[in-house]
Amino acid sequence: MTPVSGVMETNTISKKLLFNTIRVDTVLEDESEGSGTAFVISHAHKRGTHNFIVTNRHLIENVRSGGLVFTQKRQGKPALGQRFQINIEDFPHAWFPHPDPDVDLAIIPIRPLEQAARDQGVELYYHGIDSRLAPDASVLHALDALEEILFVGYPSGVWDQVNLMPIMRRGTTATPMALDFEGRPEFLIDAAVYPGSSGSPVFVYQPDLTRRIQSVGRKFIFAGVIAAVFFREEENQLVPAPVPANHGGTFIGSEMIDLGLVIKAQAVIDAIEAYLGRWAE
Repeated sequence: MTPVSGVMETNTISKKLLFNTIRVDTVLEDESEGSGTAFVISHAHKRGTHNFIVTNRHLIENVRSGGLVFTQKRQGKPALGQRFQINIEDFPHAWFPHPDPDVDLAIIPIRPLEQAARDQGVELYYHGIDSRLAPDASVLHALDALEEILFVGYPSGVWDQVNLMPIMRRGTTATPMALDFEGRPEFLIDAAVYPGSSGSPVFVYQPDLTRRIQSVGRKFIFAGVIAAVFFREEENQLVPAPVPANHGGTFIGSEMIDLGLVIKAQAVIDAIEAYLGRWAE
């Protein structure tokens, strides 16, 4: 399939989100192949602004090698369909895990990846989520118990591979974001979460539909990262399990019930701060 470079102005929030995610293709130790989702976040620190790629810890474990798929940049714009894949050997060790082993997150700075691309004459196109869009306590408490959400990624490995576009899906919160579900910094969403959605960024997003051009949304919040989905294993027994990478298989004896577990955005910021505290010069 030959990529065809198209043109699209990234002049709305929704269009920019198409270039926020990065497809993760992995090869496991047993030679099986998988795919998942990562995304870019931009964080202002006292030493400057740093961009990181974020995904789930479980997506990088037991992986022999992995590739991150980007769209190339031409004259400051996305060159649609022009793919550039950065392959990383010893994939798990390239990532910095959240300091709490119970938090299913890992990050990697994007700067060395950009340099590796430049060394091959390629510029990477992406839009990072501003970490200031993560809600603080006052914003969380101002949210309603039921909010519309949007998440972006590669469910079941599905994407527009000609234009390198991810899939956008919508849903609602299923538990109030102001509360920590089961005492952990997480909340639930009522949405169709499938293998490959692991690592997808989640947003509270209510655009102002009266605007012809949505330069800003009426409500736009970086809410967190999809990490798990609930399965019905037996009658009246629901079990949360990590959203696996898409390996093209099926879940025998288990039924996904369209409830996803989301790690709150603050945990992403905590991981970045821990990395910068340890490694940044």
